[in-house]
Parts: sequence; structure tokens; C-alpha cells
Amino acid sequence: MHGNILTAIALGIGLSACCGFRVFIPLLVAAIAANFKWIPVNAGMEWLGTVPAIVCFATAAVLEIAAYYIAFIDNLLDTIAAPLAIIAGTCIAATVLPVAGLDPMLKWVLGLLAGGATAGTIQVGSGLLRLLSSKTTGGMGNGFFATGENLVAMTGSIASLFIPVIIALFLLGICTYLLSRLLRKLVGE
Repeated sequence: MHGNILTAIALGIGLSACCGFRVFIPLLVAAIAANFKWIPVNAGMEWLGTVPAIVCFATAAVLEIAAYYIAFIDNLLDTIAAPLAIIAGTCIAATVLPVAGLDPMLKWVLGLLAGGATAGTIQVGSGLLRLLSSKTTGGMGNGFFATGENLVAMTGSIASLFIPVIIALFLLGICTYLLSRLLRKLVGE
């Protein structure tokens, strides 16, 4: 299914970027896909497709989804979700990127650049949006954003398995937009 390098890179970017919306949903989707051999998994990362990994990621995903519907707890979660999203994005990208014959250090650097950076950018952007929502609605609008993030994480992760290049381009577009907005704010436009 993922015979060429571009498709595998896009798969890694798509799943990783979705970690920026929810950390554990893309990991769960990747674990299920690895279990059924729908995605390639690099040597040493086969644990991703095991039943214990699926159970752990499913439990964590349910708890994460539920916690984001509790006003102000969602903002607290963002403080730990950002580093977790970067780690999860890096791991997913390093797991599916075609790195046979590459130095292991290079595999993880590529995983961080392709996956961790996109996951972190999305997470920071969504966290700032939720913080703005908390300030303007007293937390009452956060459930709306949580639902949207859940849907994007689920549909984006699943769609990454079937149309990885399109999803990766779409999510990279979101990252570019978020980075440009952040840079404008920092420069003081």
C-alpha cells in the first residue's frame, strides 16, 4: 500500500500532525493499522501493532477525550499535551518513515522534523485557541473546540491511511498558517 517514499513520509506527517489535536487518537489509529499490517512499521517498532499497545492507546484516548470537555482542565492538559504531542509525532513519523539503511540517529532526527514539529505546531495553535475561548467565553465555548479537535484527530488519522499525501498537504497548510500568525504576533504586526 505504501510502496513509495513520498507516501510513507506523507503518512508520517499526517498521523503526526493529528497528534497535535489529540495525542492518543492517532497513536490508536496507527496501532490498529500496524496490527492489521495496513501501514509499514520499521524494525524495532513492531510493538506498536500489539494488542497491549492498542488497549493502552484506546484507554488513554478515551480519557483524553473526556478530559478536554472539562472547562479549565483542558487548559491544564495543554501544558503537558504540547511535549507529549511532539514526542508522539516524532515516534509515529520515525515508525513509518522508510529508513532502512539509515543511521538510527538520522531516523529520529527525521522523525522529529517531519512529525514532532508538525504535532507541536498544531498543539500550540489549538492550545492558544482554547485559551482564547476560555478567556472570552469563561470556558463555555471550549466543548465546541474540543469536539472539533476530536473530529479532526479521528478523521485526519483515518484519512491519512487512505489519502496520506492530500491529508499531509492539508495539515502542513494549517501548520504554515499557524506559524505565520504566530510570527506576525511576535514581530508585532
